[in-house]
Amino acid sequence: MERPEKKKRYDYTLLIVVLLLVIIGLVLLYSTSAYNGRVKFHDSFYYLRRQGFATALGIAGMLIVAQIDYHKWVPLAALGYLTAILLSVAVIFIGDEYNGSKRWLSLGPISFQPSEFAKVAIILFLACLVTKNVKQMGKFGTLVKVMVPVLPIVALVGASNLSTAIIILGIAVVLIFVASPKYAQFIWMGAAGVGFMGIFLALESYRLERLAIWRNPEKFEKGYQTLQGLYAIGSGGLFGRGLGESVQKLGFLPEAQNDMIFSIICEELGLVGASLIILLFLILIWRFFVIATHAKDLLGALIAAGAMAHMMIQVILNIAVVTNSIPNTGITLPFISYGGTSVLFLLLEMGLVLSVSNLIE
Repeated sequence: MERPEKKKRYDYTLLIVVLLLVIIGLVLLYSTSAYNGRVKFHDSFYYLRRQGFATALGIAGMLIVAQIDYHKWVPLAALGYLTAILLSVAVIFIGDEYNGSKRWLSLGPISFQPSEFAKVAIILFLACLVTKNVKQMGKFGTLVKVMVPVLPIVALVGASNLSTAIIILGIAVVLIFVASPKYAQFIWMGAAGVGFMGIFLALESYRLERLAIWRNPEKFEKGYQTLQGLYAIGSGGLFGRGLGESVQKLGFLPEAQNDMIFSIICEELGLVGASLIILLFLILIWRFFVIATHAKDLLGALIAAGAMAHMMIQVILNIAVVTNSIPNTGITLPFISYGGTSVLFLLLEMGLVLSVSNLIE
C-alpha cells in the first residue's frame, strides 16, 4: 500500500513575520515618501504604488517558489551564478547612474539592481558547491576552491556598491564556516579579508573620504544626511512624534525613503516602535536558524543559513549606518526601504527558505 503524500507544512511563523514586515514596510514607506512623491512627481502615492507592485509580484513568486522542492533548483544554480556575473559586468558598461552610483540596468521601462539577484544566486550556488565538497571541507585547499568563485562577483559588485559586496562576502563566509569542521583556518581568511578591504578602500579616494565624514560629519558638507538622520532619531524620544508626523522627511533628510528610513521610523514611532521592528527581524532570523538546524539535508540547512546571514548582515549594516556607528555605505533596510528589486528578490529568497521548511518532518 502506498504511503499518502506528505502534506506541505510551511513554517507559518516565518510566513506571518515576513507578511507583517511587508505590510508595516508599505505603511512606513508611504508615511516617509508621500512628501517627496508630491514634490518630485506631483503624486503622494508614487513610491507606494511602485513598491506595492513589486511587493505583489514578490509575494506571488514567494508562494510559488515555496511549493517547489528546493532540490529542483540545483541544476540551475550554476546558470544563476553565471547570470549574476554577466549582469554585474553589464552594469559597469551600460548601467544607469543615480545619485552618483551606477547600480541599475534598464530593460525598457523596467529598471532593476543586478546586485539584489546576485545575493540570492550566490546563496543557492554556494549551498550546492559546499554540499558537493562537504567531505573535504576540513582542508584549506577546499575552502579556497569554494571561496574563489565568490570573488569575481564581490569585485564586480564592489566596484559600484561596496555594502552589497560586503553582504555577499559575508554570506559566503558564513556558509563555509557552517560546513567546515575546522575553525582555526578562518583566522587566515579573516586576516586576508581585512587586507583586501584595506586595499579596496585605498583604491578610491572617496572611500577614504567617507571614513573622515563618519568621524566628523559636522565638518563636511556630505555629512549633512548623517546629521539630519541623527536629529530625526534624537527627536523621536521614547514614543515618537506619531505616524506621519516626521519633520525631517519634509525635505531636510535627503531621500528619506531609501537607506535612512530607519531614522524616520525612530522619529515617528520612537524607541518603542523601532524596537518592535528590530524584534520582528530577530524573530525572522531565529526562524531561519530553526529551519537550518532541522532541515532534511545539508543543502536545505545551507540555504536557510545563507538567508539568515543575508538578513542579519543587512539589518545590522543599515541600522549601524543610520546611527553613524559605521561609515555611510548606502544599504537598504530589508522589506521597508524603497526598492522594488530588493523586496522582489527578498521575497523569492523567503520562498526558497519556506520550501526547505516544507520537507522538515
